[in-house]
Amino acid sequence: KPALICEKHKAPVADLPILVFCGKCQSSSTVLASEHRAHYRTSGPQAMGVSFFRLHGRFRDLAPNIVPMDYRNNPDIILPPSLITTMPELKENPFRQRIVETFSEDGKGNLSFNDFVDMFSVFSEMAPLDLKIIYAFKIYDFNRDGFLCEKDIEETVHRLTGEELRPEERRFISQRVLEEADLDDDGKLSFNDFENMISKAPDFI
Repeated sequence: KPALICEKHKAPVADLPILVFCGKCQSSSTVLASEHRAHYRTSGPQAMGVSFFRLHGRFRDLAPNIVPMDYRNNPDIILPPSLITTMPELKENPFRQRIVETFSEDGKGNLSFNDFVDMFSVFSEMAPLDLKIIYAFKIYDFNRDGFLCEKDIEETVHRLTGEELRPEERRFISQRVLEEADLDDDGKLSFNDFENMISKAPDFI
């Protein structure tokens, strides 16, 4: 029977509701990066988990005329963000475009099935908090410079509150966030600053 195998560690992916870690990666909370990505193999000691098939079914439902029934027939199919963002989990999310951009290899929101699995893994309730923090930081980093500047924070607040706040109110909140969370006073939040802030207010993600 086919199994999901980590190409780096040569170990089968655990049969979990989320496909985040595999074999030796599980206990170390290693992010599912390219070197740990689960690859489809036609043989292996462990059968593929049901969750994989369920996710593939949902991926295929987005474009049944493009995505084959059998994943092995064309595992490199890419679906555009215009299709991915119509999913119930995303269509009302104010960060939907940033989410698909963050999980896509091209940074434009075009997702392969592996990207699709990564996305659902991170947003699962079973995903560890440290993994969610990593991707929340990437999603909120609108200008993709590796930091959260005042404009990034202001845009995040805008998307979270809609039009409930005036521009000057959003700016005030953004400045207060920086004052409270910018540990080295460089005018922007590094990942460490952000991680420290989330540890005190985990509901932010």
